[in-house]
Amino acid sequence: MLTFLNLLQLVLYIALLALLGQGLLYVLAGAKRDTNFFYQLLKIVSKPFTLVVRRLTPAKVADRHVPVIAFGLLLIAYAVVTFEKINYCVGLNMVGCK
Repeated sequence: MLTFLNLLQLVLYIALLALLGQGLLYVLAGAKRDTNFFYQLLKIVSKPFTLVVRRLTPAKVADRHVPVIAFGLLLIAYAVVTFEKINYCVGLNMVGCK
């Protein structure tokens, strides 16, 4: 169970960092972000999560807001997984959790 929580936390962490980096490059690169290699790479990494959010949100939500919503949902999911990991670890009285 601990391995599963660690893997889930890692996947969420990578997605969060990809969306955060994409947002940072969105601001820094400006209009040339579409030709920026790193922006495109981060967009590919975060695409599975933004596609899920796009399908869950109504059509009225603009496409430019989807990454922000995905970031918020991933942040909440990361916090939940972290608290569950701590709860599981403390429940077993593991030495590494203290």
